[in-house]
Amino acid sequence: MQLVAVVDYGGSNLRSVAKAVEFVADDRHEVRITDNPTDILNADRVVFPGQGAIGDCMGRLVERGLITTLQECLRTRPFFGICLGLQSLMQTSDEDGGVACLAAYPGFVRRFRADAGPNPDGTPRKIPHMGWNQVKWSKPHPLVAGIASGSRFYFVHSYFVVPDDDAVVMGRTEYIDSFVSALATGFVFATQFHPEKSATAGLQLLRNFLQWDGTV
Repeated sequence: MQLVAVVDYGGSNLRSVAKAVEFVADDRHEVRITDNPTDILNADRVVFPGQGAIGDCMGRLVERGLITTLQECLRTRPFFGICLGLQSLMQTSDEDGGVACLAAYPGFVRRFRADAGPNPDGTPRKIPHMGWNQVKWSKPHPLVAGIASGSRFYFVHSYFVVPDDDAVVMGRTEYIDSFVSALATGFVFATQFHPEKSATAGLQLLRNFLQWDGTV
């Protein structure tokens, strides 16, 4: 049986993520919420969800001794980052006055512009970006099999990633500006949106992740 570790750094939303993964899992997968570095390193695949502020997230990862654990997992097994689990992969974030992240990829995290005009229908563009929006895939990948480009997913965020290398960009979304809403390279797939809140398309993404061996 394969172990799927859902990383517990003390944040919220862990239970809903674990329940969504369990829903699409079969009897070959055990889903375990854990903050134990040994459990995480022994897992066959890792899900790193996150909500809230990046400063709290990184601080709790340090307290739990999970920084090097996650950096190792990013290199060695299928890894799915969600929301802060995507933002934490960059070098730094502008949030909380500037925060050092996992530095898995060159790039940074930026806040949406506050000076954006209204939507085409006249309604204001609010921050945070909250609700359903389209994601257009930038390249093929096993995790998006059966999910059309332009499918809608659920977002809740005020910050977005700006990777230095366009080759890692997996998906883009339009809100105020075009921003990177998914990243994929090596063993890593990460999304700004929440697949566990994204109905059929989100569940298919998680189902594909459980079947993925890390090759593209």
